[in-house]
Amino acid sequence: MANEEKTAQDVNRPTDGVAPGADLPKVYDPKTVESKWYQRWEEEGYFHAVARPGNRRFSVVIPPPNVTGALHMGHALNITLQDILVRWRRMQGYDTLWVPGTDHAGIATQIKVEENLRKTQEKTRHDLGRERFLELVWEWKDHYHANITKQIRQIGASVDWRRERFTLDEGCSHAVRTVFVDLYERGLIYQGSYIVNWCPHCHTTLSDLEVEHEDETGKLWHLQYPFADGSGYAVVATTRPETMLGDTAVAVNPDDERYGHLVGKTVILPLLNREIPIIADEYVDPTFGTGMVKVTPAHDPNDFEMGLRHNLAQIRVIGEDGTMTAEAGPYAGLERYTCRARVVEDLQKQGLLLRIDDHDHAVGHCYRCHNVVEPLVSKQWFVRMKPLAEPAIEAVRNGSIRFVPDRFAKNYMHWMNNIRDWCISRQLWWGHRIPVWTCLECQHQFAAKVDPTTCSKCGSQQLEQDPDVLDTWFSSALWPFSTLGWPERTDDLRDFYPTSVLVTAYDIIYFWVARMIFSGLEHTGRKPFHDVLVHGLVRDALGRKMSKSLGNGVDPLEVIAECGADALRFTLATGVAPGNDTRYHPERAEANRNFVNKVWNASRFALMNLKDYTPPADGLAGLQLELMDRWVLSRYAATAHEVTRHLERYDFGEAARALYDFIWSELCDWYIEMAKPRLYGHHGAERRWCAQTVLSYVLTHTMELLHPFMPFVTEEIWQHLPHTEPSITVAAWPTPDSALIDEQAVADMTLVMEVVRAIRNVRSEKTVPPDRAIQAIVHAESARRRILQEDESIIISLARLSELTLTDVSAPKPDRAIAVVAGGVEVYIPLAGMVDLQEELERIRKELAETQGHLQRTRDRLANPSFVDRAPAKVVEGARQQLQALEEKERKLSERMKELK
Repeated sequence: MANEEKTAQDVNRPTDGVAPGADLPKVYDPKTVESKWYQRWEEEGYFHAVARPGNRRFSVVIPPPNVTGALHMGHALNITLQDILVRWRRMQGYDTLWVPGTDHAGIATQIKVEENLRKTQEKTRHDLGRERFLELVWEWKDHYHANITKQIRQIGASVDWRRERFTLDEGCSHAVRTVFVDLYERGLIYQGSYIVNWCPHCHTTLSDLEVEHEDETGKLWHLQYPFADGSGYAVVATTRPETMLGDTAVAVNPDDERYGHLVGKTVILPLLNREIPIIADEYVDPTFGTGMVKVTPAHDPNDFEMGLRHNLAQIRVIGEDGTMTAEAGPYAGLERYTCRARVVEDLQKQGLLLRIDDHDHAVGHCYRCHNVVEPLVSKQWFVRMKPLAEPAIEAVRNGSIRFVPDRFAKNYMHWMNNIRDWCISRQLWWGHRIPVWTCLECQHQFAAKVDPTTCSKCGSQQLEQDPDVLDTWFSSALWPFSTLGWPERTDDLRDFYPTSVLVTAYDIIYFWVARMIFSGLEHTGRKPFHDVLVHGLVRDALGRKMSKSLGNGVDPLEVIAECGADALRFTLATGVAPGNDTRYHPERAEANRNFVNKVWNASRFALMNLKDYTPPADGLAGLQLELMDRWVLSRYAATAHEVTRHLERYDFGEAARALYDFIWSELCDWYIEMAKPRLYGHHGAERRWCAQTVLSYVLTHTMELLHPFMPFVTEEIWQHLPHTEPSITVAAWPTPDSALIDEQAVADMTLVMEVVRAIRNVRSEKTVPPDRAIQAIVHAESARRRILQEDESIIISLARLSELTLTDVSAPKPDRAIAVVAGGVEVYIPLAGMVDLQEELERIRKELAETQGHLQRTRDRLANPSFVDRAPAKVVEGARQQLQALEEKERKLSERMKELK
């Protein structure tokens, strides 16, 4: 595929059965066209990447949607932006690979299957057992996978389906085990007891990024802990009084002079009567509350760290199911919130509840089930992050990896510089099971890439695998290289890695992007991608996040059913700026459906006038181009360069705007209208053929420019135009010769258009019927007059004139005419030609008299103190606004009277 624009001599008849100039159907049917062309593209293998020696490469991996879900508007935006880039680069001649795939989505999928199991069979996964439950999940996955891939096709994504991947497929699983074993054997994966975020509903740990903090209005309970020596009380405050049962100390700041004398003393823990020490730690904020805090190492991450520093016991009083443990004494077995109420009641009875304040604070919720997360000390697997983070920080710092917009690099750097070890174990069954075995004979623990049959130390066959699975993001972090065959040295890995750009929303920079960067650098020695293109979220028309709870979600497939995929894609592309959220307005999708219809109808008209067209042998070179031709060719060339420039900068919105403006305003509304007399043969065969050639050339290449944004309608139209390639998807991206840029033609045509526009505006303001031809007189200096004379017939036709008089600026100004200035010339439109003067004068006199009478009555009303003082303020204000409107109407009618006289 060449990467230069075809000339007319290269154009042959198409080979797919569509003849150039054949009629398009009167009405565009998106459903029929979209299904037809996507099937054809896939069958012909146009999306399949083949690496050719020495050719440029462009590769992208799709952010894999969860296999159990349905595509939402955020997916539609992400897929659209990627597809624009991929189709554009493919047309530019790059060997272009877009890898599709789906994510097994551990927690999300398991929750859905468990809920379905409860509803349909009234059973739990434990009733089925691990093996049978996983069979059920795979069946669920297969069903929903088909839905997801169908939806991706409906949006028009030109992905290489022959290379589709799944995060739990054999190749990705092999990559996961290879990475795990490597990190484990190097001491970068370790097991330890640590404070984790625990979801009592999902029964699994969550990473910090999987916890969503929501502002809530709660309570702050102030409690009194008696000093053991009976000398008074230590007053502490808490938002979670049930955790006091696990307190192992009270802490103060070492620099707080109020409490220095108390350090080393002890207090009696209320309700359980356990004696605990008062310690000094710099973490304590002396300005919060009383400056004394309760310390619960087993249920608060900051208290956990404080406990390690002071060798405090970790007493877990809340269990994994959200009920109180035996350590909670008389409260054992109570649900955590029931326990809270009971503890508060008992403290109040004992006179140890000092007061209760309203308190706004952020509460952590599970990002999947939205239940409140409980911090618990638990034995988990972790990745040691500091050694992995350092190269990933440097890669962004030195510009090797570029964020677009670059402000997101600062967010990334802040998070990476403050990164904590990554908890990678999840208490689930669905996912990559942790490849660690323990020998039941000698207690040796080891990791293996392949399931072992014997202990690597003693040879025993009594082995037990860790029951947990890996965090979903562990496998997703390997996606850019595992999908290309790593750890094997595959051709795809050699040819298409690193990938070119990652397109993603800003809300998963930490979840996914950062982890891909350090994983790629660590395991392949190379960055996973060159650029990270960050887009925002799709919000509703009011700027709110789309959610089930608000009921404001928009199904992209419903929009496609109503407006077509091209309209949806163009709506998303035109509304986006890199890194910023975009609001979805249904009326914009409807407007872009109208734009698709505009393109279709204009193309249909063009094709009806190209039925007998034969392209010239020497392209555009031998044509006797008229001003309108030179103008449209110049504007087309400028638009092509502008669109390319915007795409190079990932500015999809500006690229789409440039195309919209050229197609709607210049090609459809002006050039085609101006060319109609020539296309109809009113000015001879030679001028008709020239107009056909220019129209065919501009329309064909404009469809190619529009194709990445609107792939379906452009393919259908393009197939009816002269072409050489079998599909627009593999046609060359337009790179018009800069010689087509003709600034003088643009300036001259702008003058013609401004004159026409000025006359049209006057017709509209004076409500001249469309079928009434009027006169116009233009006073212009010689250069401008010469330009207007060349296109006099265009002005007469488009402005609906009976006569156009072009004269010098020194000529006397006509009487009883409306004057406007347009493009540096004076345009006069005689009133006599627009209206019957006597009838119009009489009509205006009557309307003016009625207006003046109404005006006087309104003035009298507002001059009446009784009305102004007693009427509702809204009514008085309405009367004042009415007065202003009537005064303005009187002024305009009076001016109109003067014009006619």
